[in-house]
Amino acid sequence: MDLLSLPRLGLVVPPENPTAEPEFATLLGSRVNVYTARFPTTPGAGLKDMLETYNRVLPETLGHFGGMRLDGAVVACSASHYLLGPDGDRAFCAELSERTGYPVWSSTQAILATCAALGVRRLTLVSPYQPWLTDTSRAFWEAAGLTVDGIVSVPAREIPGEEPHHDPYQVTTARIRERLAASALPADTALLFTGTGMGTLAALDELARREPGRTLLTSNLASAWWAGRTLAGEDTGEAHPLLRRLAPVAV
Repeated sequence: MDLLSLPRLGLVVPPENPTAEPEFATLLGSRVNVYTARFPTTPGAGLKDMLETYNRVLPETLGHFGGMRLDGAVVACSASHYLLGPDGDRAFCAELSERTGYPVWSSTQAILATCAALGVRRLTLVSPYQPWLTDTSRAFWEAAGLTVDGIVSVPAREIPGEEPHHDPYQVTTARIRERLAASALPADTALLFTGTGMGTLAALDELARREPGRTLLTSNLASAWWAGRTLAGEDTGEAHPLLRRLAPVAV
């Protein structure tokens, strides 16, 4: 196989995100080459200020790929795009696509496209975020016309007498499993695991076996679905099992 002949996907990720690249590599396998640019660090900034900075510097960060030919790019940071709302997010991606000369999608736009293709109208959010950001996420999906049936909060840890500690990068599979087991999930709702930094593939593998009829979505899974079909015309027979579950989706 000529590795350099494969489609090329640019991936923009927060500097401390340990999850996006391994999950994209696992989901896309040998069908797409993935290249990464990272947002700058923001020492001393609060979370909202950091996310607003990511939106402000995104054109420059995409420019870090230089003259490399890319066939498309994904911005693997859902939280910053929640701040834009669905219409602002869509317009921003369109502007970036025109500027770069290749399609640029946010993980949030990839999720909306997957929901539209699957006919998903109802979501239950599985969120590792701080409460204000979870509320912002919910408002984004509802503004896009989706119904949010409920929220399963997944703090990284909880200590009696203290506020829950929210950090997507520190959430474990065991923690996800524990929080889902304690929640009553409506039978007809899709599960959306929010954010690109919470590692979800092991938990999704378990859920897919236990609930074969439930739609399971994550920021990275939806983005890999978009990239596979947009860049590689993905053959579902060769796809990762979690992507094969989305095989009925029409482009």
